[in-house]
Amino acid sequence: MGWIAVVFAGQGAQHTGMGKELYDASPAARSVFKMAERIRPGTLRQCFDGTKRELSETVNTQPCVFAVDLACAAALREAGVKANGAAGFSLGEIAGLAFTGILSEEDAFRLVCRRAELMEQCSRNRPGSMAAVLGLENEKAEDVCKKAGVWPVNYNCPGQLVAAGGTDAISALPGFSAEAGGKAVRLAVSGAFHSPLMSDASEGLAKELAQYTLRTPAMPLYSNVTAQPYGAGAAELIARQAKSPVLWQKTIENMISDGFDLFIEAGPGTTLCGLIHRISTKVAAFGVENPDSLEEAVRMISEGKHA
Repeated sequence: MGWIAVVFAGQGAQHTGMGKELYDASPAARSVFKMAERIRPGTLRQCFDGTKRELSETVNTQPCVFAVDLACAAALREAGVKANGAAGFSLGEIAGLAFTGILSEEDAFRLVCRRAELMEQCSRNRPGSMAAVLGLENEKAEDVCKKAGVWPVNYNCPGQLVAAGGTDAISALPGFSAEAGGKAVRLAVSGAFHSPLMSDASEGLAKELAQYTLRTPAMPLYSNVTAQPYGAGAAELIARQAKSPVLWQKTIENMISDGFDLFIEAGPGTTLCGLIHRISTKVAAFGVENPDSLEEAVRMISEGKHA
């Protein structure tokens, strides 16, 4: 049996009612939610009863998904699951900072709240959008992005790269993609995340991080920016992440090479599980969002069925 990694869901996986079942069933998960509610009143209501529109606003999405991500991981620990490392997709990496001990839970939550504010402000000041380029190798997808005048920002898995840029440029992406033999699908997001249009957010995060104490992680946390575990200069990596591409495929490939063979997605949905299965068929990945999926995860690990 190899190593177990917890991977944290990112923006886009949110849905009404997320985390409610774990809140009711797990004291550890409930403690995380109460922490979030104490710092940001209204978080519980938004997670459990918020409308789709309310949850799609970046200032709400990021704190709420963070709370669910970390609550799921806390429930895993409570159930006796011992992870050997972690990674998170975009905002999921902020939950990873708390899970691995680089930041306290409270500071990580304060940081994600500020991150959400800064990124939403950037979206208003420098409008943009994102689209997924599908069915092309990365090199061809990058060429398509160059022709359209947008940036390749999320390297998700083979055949799936997400681009970000100005609204007009993103609108031109489907045509260029079709010419190259692929297609582009516009994403329902409010900004050009992980692109240079988020530079102001990165600068704001650097200032915010100066207020916090960053510790040595208790286990490896793989960075979106480098696809390698955090080491020295963690604050710079955290700040850069908002304007830098998410190297998800390379991150998972590196983790597999380092000995991880079971990936547990903590948080709403199973988007990351799908990406991991497309990156490698030699590892197992499943999601934990509620008591039933938690129980199944614990059973599979105890029986060694993931190996």
